[in-house]
Amino acid sequence: MAFLAVAGTVTVYANNKQDVAIVNFQDEKTPVKVEELPDAVKAALAGDDYKEWKAEKAFMVKPASGAEYYEVELKKGEEAKTVKLDKDGKVVA
Repeated sequence: MAFLAVAGTVTVYANNKQDVAIVNFQDEKTPVKVEELPDAVKAALAGDDYKEWKAEKAFMVKPASGAEYYEVELKKGEEAKTVKLDKDGKVVA
């Protein structure tokens, strides 16, 4: 099993004294086989919005804050896009 971590840093300057607050966040991104996605996610991908697209790769993302979701890389001919769906198959903003 493999996972990809996404990390970032936020720096805050206050009162020109350069008080610095560093906030780190880290999301876990784990590969998932497309055929092993939850049924609700597979149903959403088979729906009208994505029926012409083919799921190429999928990941389960556990954000540092917020709910888990699935990130699915789709392809239609030369076009590619990524969609984020929760476990119920609803689009995540």
